[in-house]
Amino acid sequence: MELLSPAGDKDKLIMAIEYGADAVYLASTRFGLRTFAGNFDLNGLKWAVDYAHAHNVKVYVTVNIIPHESDLADLPEYIKYLAKIKVDAVIVADLGVISIVKRTAPKMPIHVSTQANITNSESAKVFIELGATRLILAREMTLSEIKELRSKIPANIELEAFCHGAMCISYSGRCLLSNFFTGRDANRGACVQACRWNYAIREINKEQEYPIEEDNHGTYILNSKDLCMIEYLDKLRDAGVTSIKIEGRMKTEYYVANITNAYRQALNYLETHKTYKLPASIKNEVYKSSHRDYSCGFYFGDPKQSLDSSLPEADYDFSAVVLEDSTSGRAKVEMRNRFSANSTLELLSKTQNNAIININKIEDLDGNELSECKIPKQQVYIYTDTPLKKYEILRRKK
Repeated sequence: MELLSPAGDKDKLIMAIEYGADAVYLASTRFGLRTFAGNFDLNGLKWAVDYAHAHNVKVYVTVNIIPHESDLADLPEYIKYLAKIKVDAVIVADLGVISIVKRTAPKMPIHVSTQANITNSESAKVFIELGATRLILAREMTLSEIKELRSKIPANIELEAFCHGAMCISYSGRCLLSNFFTGRDANRGACVQACRWNYAIREINKEQEYPIEEDNHGTYILNSKDLCMIEYLDKLRDAGVTSIKIEGRMKTEYYVANITNAYRQALNYLETHKTYKLPASIKNEVYKSSHRDYSCGFYFGDPKQSLDSSLPEADYDFSAVVLEDSTSGRAKVEMRNRFSANSTLELLSKTQNNAIININKIEDLDGNELSECKIPKQQVYIYTDTPLKKYEILRRKK
């Protein structure tokens, strides 16, 4: 199966590729559903495609807003530009956008977004007739439903399904809460994630509010748990899924690196073992990024357990990213969260995962010794006996 990772900006794209993605999905500053991600301008899109292709990684660009008439004027030229820079596919949800893509870039592969709510073979066949080469299935499908759909469509049509990350409280992401409360339309890329807010209920005939107390943080009755299928990749494969997708274009570069690395290791294990029973060293990696309680979503036919409210938790801090290969025991890093000399950190790496390293000394770039690194994004030299490679990550257990 293809491993598809989020690339909300340049740094996240680099991390996704560095840690094993086969493909990335991203957006420009228009026409995608993550307006508040860093995204890419037109020049940035070309850079992203060129960089990914140089590393044998595919790029899929989201054009999956539900457009109003005013959104359509610039769309044909934008699609032509995506074809010109050799984007590998566009992700679309709207029938009109599919029509524009077919007219303006007839050779462009079309991936139909989860926003299109594909839950059955008849719907799938309609999109295939319209030119779709891949169907991104609705999150509400079970594994058995996916397997049945797979058997009723042509074998060359790819199926993509989410395997990890946050889940929208509304049906396949079609939500009105953000628009209702703030005027920012989730279906045009401006969701404020109103489902993550703290809520209370009030009896209709009284002025007094009655909070539903869950814990000392408040009440988050619209939060869903996060999806995590790392222990069931064999089930996704056997159902006919072609590509597994990690959610998270608005998450940190550490999240992208850590979760991509975990699923890369899991897929490698799946390909090399007859029985898919992940060792703890792989499956525990997904707990080292910020997450809500995990669930299997709708895949096993029990959606209720996915929708219970849950607050984010993180057992590890992202301390620093390595900027250059270390030489003579010294490495240049960029700080993300505070750490000190003589501290012990854990290494996220493709080759020496979970290695424990000791920071023997810290210096600023002028050679002045520091007892602590506490300025965000400060670049410093660290001294350690463990060899470090560019783009490896240092993290600290809380």
